[in-house]
Amino acid sequence: MHCKQRDLTHNSLIKLLPFIGMLASLIFASFLSYASVLPEDRSDVMYHAYEGDGVSIDGPSILLRKQIGNHVSVSANYYADTVSGASIDVRATASEYQEERKETTIGTDFLHEKSLLSLSYTNSTENDFVANSVYVGLSQSFFGDLTTLTMSYSKGWDEVMKRGDESFFEEADRQKFGIGVSQIMSKSLIVGFNAEHVSDEGYLNNPYRSIRYRDADSDRGFSFTTELYPNTRSSTAYSINANYYLPYRAALYADARMYSDSWGIEARNGRIGYLQPYKNFLLDVFVRYYSQEGADFYRDLFDRPNQFNFMARDKEMSTYNGLTAGVSLSYEWKFSETATIKKSSFHVEVDYMKFDYDNFRDVTADAPIGEEPLFGFNASALKIYASIWY
Repeated sequence: MHCKQRDLTHNSLIKLLPFIGMLASLIFASFLSYASVLPEDRSDVMYHAYEGDGVSIDGPSILLRKQIGNHVSVSANYYADTVSGASIDVRATASEYQEERKETTIGTDFLHEKSLLSLSYTNSTENDFVANSVYVGLSQSFFGDLTTLTMSYSKGWDEVMKRGDESFFEEADRQKFGIGVSQIMSKSLIVGFNAEHVSDEGYLNNPYRSIRYRDADSDRGFSFTTELYPNTRSSTAYSINANYYLPYRAALYADARMYSDSWGIEARNGRIGYLQPYKNFLLDVFVRYYSQEGADFYRDLFDRPNQFNFMARDKEMSTYNGLTAGVSLSYEWKFSETATIKKSSFHVEVDYMKFDYDNFRDVTADAPIGEEPLFGFNASALKIYASIWY
């Protein structure tokens, strides 16, 4: 029987792919204008692909934006990915699997003087997981557009099923509060600060994931059973970022983020990047580092099935670090302002990632129990998209 495992690293990365690549143009444009404005009329078509830890993820995305008058903009986004293969978790307990996720988002933006109100609804569907969420965001410019304050709230409802068990059905509710401020310090420097708080309640673990415990009756010396997670989780994150425009039409950008939650996870990440335009080209190169301390109830190997009230062996709950290096190249065509299509662009991005785990072992290796080699893997991501403005 195939067994599905939602991997936090894989899913978080792929879910962000449509937006990560747009940061280059957005960051560079922020030096030109930082007032609250409606999003430009545009259409994007994207293809993304990911390879890592025995898992392949790929699929398309389509984004459409259109202004209605001078104060309203509407948008729609369709996103799909196909997952196939088997990560280390699956290889330890089951066979390869294949699944498809489809996500649809509709949104609207309302502009009133220097205030921008954004609303959106998202539905994401898999064969055993359904997620719905709503988002409300408000952006307000002050002091001659030198300062911008943003506030946001989102709420999500998840429905969790399990293949092979029609009686299994669980729910989870999620809320996120965010606030941020950006400040134009000079004609060359913009800095920003953001804070967010997330509150989760309900069924928060994965029904397919298992813990490993010692078992003298097993030929391997250990067996597996389902993880046990708390029904609540709260987390807080703070980040700071800076964009600096260099005299020769280039830019440096950097950000740092601190995260902690009620499960004992503490994480830090930082990124630094360089943007270089040349004629109609834009080159973006960046490096990102991530490190995390594991959850209080995480262990690679437990002594018995019910040793503690809560037990986890998901590798994304362990202590690990990751390094990502990425490069992207964009080319832009500009047309007459009277033409139907004002401009278009083509974008290619390649990211390389390396993850090393401090207390998660590869149980597929032929080694004594508890002495298996520590796990680590490399991954790559490719994103290609084209945009037109009209």
